[in-house]
Amino acid sequence: MNNTAAVARPKTWMSVLLVLGLTHLLNDLIQSLIPAVYPILREKYQLDFVQIGIITLTFQIAGSLLQPVVGAITDRRPYPYSTVLGMMFTLAGLVGLAYAPSYHLILLSAASIGIGSSIFHPEATRMARYASGGRQGLAQGIFQVGGQAGGAMGPLFAALIIVQRGQESLAWFAVLALFAVALMIWTAGRHDAMKHSFIQSVKAKAKSGHKSKTYPPAVVATGLIVLTLLMFSKNAYNESFRSFYTFYLMDHFGASITTSQFMLFLFLAASAVGALLGGILGDRIGRYKIIWISILGPLPLTLILPYADFQWTVVLTILINLIMASAFAAILIYAMELAPNRIGLVGGLFYGLNFGLGGIAAAVLGALADKTGIENVYWLCSFLPLAGLLAWFLPKIDNV
Repeated sequence: MNNTAAVARPKTWMSVLLVLGLTHLLNDLIQSLIPAVYPILREKYQLDFVQIGIITLTFQIAGSLLQPVVGAITDRRPYPYSTVLGMMFTLAGLVGLAYAPSYHLILLSAASIGIGSSIFHPEATRMARYASGGRQGLAQGIFQVGGQAGGAMGPLFAALIIVQRGQESLAWFAVLALFAVALMIWTAGRHDAMKHSFIQSVKAKAKSGHKSKTYPPAVVATGLIVLTLLMFSKNAYNESFRSFYTFYLMDHFGASITTSQFMLFLFLAASAVGALLGGILGDRIGRYKIIWISILGPLPLTLILPYADFQWTVVLTILINLIMASAFAAILIYAMELAPNRIGLVGGLFYGLNFGLGGIAAAVLGALADKTGIENVYWLCSFLPLAGLLAWFLPKIDNV
């Protein structure tokens, strides 16, 4: 029995997980430079909040539409080196954004960066699962903490470099994109060995009587719909900060651009910690509990936020994102357990939703901010965590 268990336990490829986390960091750092330079673009091109929201919408839609398609294709035939192709799109968009002479070329560059992400995420998600050694929460936590840390670093680099040097300094970050390409080539070269180890583990478990459970289509559909709605509520709230938090701090408290960018960095840095904690705790107490806590838990804090002074605004936003960020790994693994043979599709779908739903929210919130004021946007968004009650309808499945 012990021998069977030893055979069934797959190898955890920790070095690959760490490098995947680093490539996710670099990928999402470059992505996060887009909203981080919004104050500069707004002033230079005289943009309103609707146009700012449309930039986010363009970037997010480009990053969402292809992801499920890429995931479905790579489920049938993995293309581990597709991550390199995705980063080349990101590199082209980054350089284009640095030198874009017009609003339309800004949109085209943002779309190119979004396409790069849509190619990167499904295949990288699959490799993280292969490398997990059965510790899915840890693997997704490491992968997520890389992405969240990269997202947090964008505003910091914007405050320290881009605000000081101007829009053209975005091109300096091309060096990071090239470094990411080298790392992606390294991880892609280990894909086949990880896949073989993973498949052998699945076969060993099947021989010992541990078979992967399949669920009726109605159960799968119900679970995915509920998870999608939970993802939307989370992303809509997060996007109110990612795209408009700097403007809120400047308009409501009179903060400088540098200060507001640093505050955005702190907010997004909390995402990195929350993502890792959510993945690790999910392995211990279950994804179902983590989803409940992460979506509904921040509600008291979000309701207080619109009435807080500057110091408490900083504290509350960090706490809110720390709790809320723990949801994504749990949601993604829950979906993988519902459809264990469609990992690429699930990864593409939920990363795609992460982009697409966030983009839709940004466009709507931008229009609302122009019409009613940025303060009213944050008051309305404070009620979004109530959507966590939808977790009641999640089907109870094994391994979560």
